Amino acid sequence: MIESQDFIGVLAEQGIDFFCGVPDSLLKDFCAYLADSCTKDRHIITANEGNAVALASGHYLAAGRPGLVYMQNSGLGNAINPLLSLADAGVYGIPVLLLIGWRGEPGTADEPQHATQGRITPDLLQTLGIPYRILSPDPAGMRECIDHACEYMRTHRSPFALVARKNTFCRYVPRAVPGKEHDVPGFTREEALKIIVDQMAPEDVIVSTTGKVSRELFEYRGSLPGKQPGFLPVVGSMGHASSIVLGIALEHENRTVYCIDGDGSVIMHMGTLGIIGHASPKNFVHIVMNNGTHDSVGGQPTVGFFIRLAEIARASGYTHVARAATEGELRNRLESLRNHDGPVFLEVVISTGSREDLGRPDRSLREIKEEFMDFLQRRSSQ
Repeated sequence: MIESQDFIGVLAEQGIDFFCGVPDSLLKDFCAYLADSCTKDRHIITANEGNAVALASGHYLAAGRPGLVYMQNSGLGNAINPLLSLADAGVYGIPVLLLIGWRGEPGTADEPQHATQGRITPDLLQTLGIPYRILSPDPAGMRECIDHACEYMRTHRSPFALVARKNTFCRYVPRAVPGKEHDVPGFTREEALKIIVDQMAPEDVIVSTTGKVSRELFEYRGSLPGKQPGFLPVVGSMGHASSIVLGIALEHENRTVYCIDGDGSVIMHMGTLGIIGHASPKNFVHIVMNNGTHDSVGGQPTVGFFIRLAEIARASGYTHVARAATEGELRNRLESLRNHDGPVFLEVVISTGSREDLGRPDRSLREIKEEFMDFLQRRSSQ
């Protein structure tokens, strides 16, 4: 395994001192070291991976040196457009060093949403015309990988990828626990979710974003007989839960549809707020659990507490917006939402972290999907 400090030191020898991207659980130690060691203008956590490629491209245009863009391999989909229509050698020819966490690597145990992406990651890079190396966990091998990547970028003026397997980086303990400065004592995401679920009607529909939101909801909904079929945990597709809910809400106008989102998720594709506002589904309830961090992949900070999510939703066309930071406020806001046609938006400020023994869905995603669809059709015909 390699030390993040050593990795960044070798990059610095090659003139790479600018970092941006979207956090990944396989890269969390590297990301934590960046947060502690880089100044604000040298390390930026972006809204999505495509933004990061464009940001690194701007850095290159200004400085004449490549930047490093880190991401999970699932983020390659967000990055394809700027990689091919901006950085590609056949367009502007901009070298960008990609550091990609290899979730779902064949032969390793991982969650189902990573299986296909993990299997095709090498082929996808090849199809994109982006050469890559598996980042060696050996210090000497790591240096050789970086030297090769940088020589390629200098010669071809185009991106190169380093693919990181699990346990490539040594564990790094951050000096400060991310997000703790924003903690709301005694008000956790799990407690908030229970309050939300308990006030829902049996015919209501709930769709939740990827990460710990869906894991906590799955456990609690599973303990409530008769409520599980009306719930769909979106275990992948970060940032797209609200679009899924919009599609459901427009088709089932006679029932309330809840989107339980996260701050990192809604920020990743924030333009969707305007689409929802313009579509104006009266039955759409958008609840964003905001703890100012990417909680599921290491607690790296988002801009969730820097921007005003509720005001952005109002400006995007939501008919009613509110904010809650305590259990009492949450109960009152949920009661008030019943008096407003949608789309309505509720930001719930919560603390970071989760239970150590938090489980994952114990049934196949196809089975959950089929039950969810049956629930929608059955309720619609009643």
